[in-house]
Amino acid sequence: GSAGLPLLKVQVCGPVTLGASVELPNLHKVLTDPGAFRDLTASLAEGVKLHLLDLANRLPGTRLVLQVDEPSLPAALAGRIPTPSGYGTVRSLDLGRAETALGSVLAAAGEGSSVVHCCAPDVPFELIRRAGARGIAVDYDLLGKPQLDAIGELVDGGVSVWLGIAPALDAAISLDLLRGKVTSLWQRLGFAPEEMADALVVTPACGLAGASPGYARRVMSLLRDVAESLRDT
Repeated sequence: GSAGLPLLKVQVCGPVTLGASVELPNLHKVLTDPGAFRDLTASLAEGVKLHLLDLANRLPGTRLVLQVDEPSLPAALAGRIPTPSGYGTVRSLDLGRAETALGSVLAAAGEGSSVVHCCAPDVPFELIRRAGARGIAVDYDLLGKPQLDAIGELVDGGVSVWLGIAPALDAAISLDLLRGKVTSLWQRLGFAPEEMADALVVTPACGLAGASPGYARRVMSLLRDVAESLRDT
């Protein structure tokens, strides 16, 4: 099978976050124009599909995982995206349009794995699941009781949880601290310890672009150790 193949994560900005960031010639967000948003989404999906095909050809024997970053998705759904003037907000994005847009980009992964990363306290778990994501990446420190209930349902449904347990910026961390976060979450969810290795992927809370090189190396080394300890549980 493909389980033992080396794995490469390919990270792209999601359609909703892109639509909330890019402006039309009239300076309004693409998200405000259904036609423009639809065209942007279609172009993004096609570009991602071609990019993945190109990488697959260049890297035979490698498993590709598509990560779609959607930090602005909750704000777009709640009508919190600011207008260019800053005095108002863009009308809330319809759930169906958001799901369709996200689903079209996730579909670019084909038979490969796909995960949606959303570093917000109000992650729309069910929408992301319905859009076709096979994994959801979240920040451990932003999870409350409602989010835990949603994560439990996802795990029951076979969706993997990418748990951001290491701060994105330089901080004091240790193997015991990071592993403690994972086991604490798992105990609160009520699942058996031996199920952790298959259902969880441990990650930084967000990208490490703002971290020092030394801290980034330490984070990745500790996360590898945490993952190995989960397999030994």
